[in-house]
Amino acid sequence: MERISTGSDAPLFDIAATRRIEIAAAARLPPHTLMQRAGLAVARLAMALAPHARAIWIACGPGNNGGDGFDAAMQLRQRGFNAIVTWAGDVEHLPPDARQSLQRAQRVGVIFADAPPPTFDLVIDAMLGIGSSRAPEGLMANWLLRAQEGSAPVLSVDLPSGLNADTGAWAVTAPERSPAIRPRHSLSLLTLKPGLFTASGRDAAGEVWFDDLGVRHAELPVARLVGPRPTRIRPHVSHKGSFGDVAVIGGAEGMVGAAVLAASAALHGGAGRVFLALLNQVTGVLDANQPELMFRRPATLDWRKMAVVCGCGGGDAVGVELPRVLSTASALILDADALNMIARDSTLQTLLRRRAVRGWRTVLTPHPLEAARLLETNAANVQADRLHAARLLAEKFAATVVLKGSGSVIASPNELSRVNTTGNGRLATAGTGDVLAGMVGARLASGLSAFDAACEAAWQHGALADAWPTRQPLTASALSRFALPAQD
Repeated sequence: MERISTGSDAPLFDIAATRRIEIAAAARLPPHTLMQRAGLAVARLAMALAPHARAIWIACGPGNNGGDGFDAAMQLRQRGFNAIVTWAGDVEHLPPDARQSLQRAQRVGVIFADAPPPTFDLVIDAMLGIGSSRAPEGLMANWLLRAQEGSAPVLSVDLPSGLNADTGAWAVTAPERSPAIRPRHSLSLLTLKPGLFTASGRDAAGEVWFDDLGVRHAELPVARLVGPRPTRIRPHVSHKGSFGDVAVIGGAEGMVGAAVLAASAALHGGAGRVFLALLNQVTGVLDANQPELMFRRPATLDWRKMAVVCGCGGGDAVGVELPRVLSTASALILDADALNMIARDSTLQTLLRRRAVRGWRTVLTPHPLEAARLLETNAANVQADRLHAARLLAEKFAATVVLKGSGSVIASPNELSRVNTTGNGRLATAGTGDVLAGMVGARLASGLSAFDAACEAAWQHGALADAWPTRQPLTASALSRFALPAQD
């Protein structure tokens, strides 16, 4: 068993692959082996989380997830814990393995009750697993509400009941758990599921643990967690030209701040030089706090020789520059208003797709609404399956995509998608997306591929928020000054 952290670079498997792995393993092993291993794993983690628990409530569902709960209750009972089971099911419809686990639990004296105990020190959610697409209802819905109202830790078996293992979306009408409830843990069994790490999954799952139940397999994952990038040390013989130039195009009238934030992030992210091409035609400007930023008119810059960040605070004015940028910049990050303009213009979309034919590096950094506009759908559909939406965007525009949000998804043609686990709700403030665009720009300027630049920047962007001092406000301007690459 291992705890999954922001440093984990682990494969993720969808429901279909997990089922194939389970069936193949069950065929090789003696009957009931997998459920026994699962129950033991749950019990071991429960004992570690609540070693002095006077009562452990195990809420079991009607299927094999409930069977894992029965076996966990048996293991806990045998080790002296007061395990109390509530069960929303009946013997007649119980799968064979789960029925055997029920009988084992009954033989060792596990207490079965019609209602949760009045007090408990840990609750184990073993109601609905990956095989269920329905929302918890009836008794199970009531039990989930009871668990959420209490202060005891919650340990979910495989995944929180009602959460889709592939997408991280809640089943329709499922009671979404408040992020304020702590602590929460999820023990993912056999495989790690992508839904635990994106959309609502991160809040629902809490701290994720993983046990492969001793099963080895050759299934291919649908994605991987990002994990930190290797350290890159700058040689002593470096000079400012060694790390490339970044140009930021944006900052139309009234929105200069967005462009400045992206430029600041590129500067502090390690770019050799940073040019700020404001769309309101401002010249002779100096940022006294960052005199390293060089202000230029867009027409005076040669986009072929630098990484270009386009769209931050650009408004409709960015549309004037987009055709030339798309047709000449060999390394390009498209954000915010540039994406909105492209979504409305089929000619710009054609220019964007042609970039891949030329071997040029392109990164799109949409939030869900911008992604929806590009896909001609709505944000709810994007959020319903973030991995799928990111892949669709990457294929449609032949580019690397960072679909921002809880569990940002990085997708690129011919690459295994990545899900980023760094970051928290403190990033939900104006300008942090501009900072990410600038961080990607600095890494593109240094020579990284579009996919590696996006993965490294997304991970570092979130890691900065995770390490941010608790009592210090996280603002985009402060964040932009810590956008360091993975190097000394």
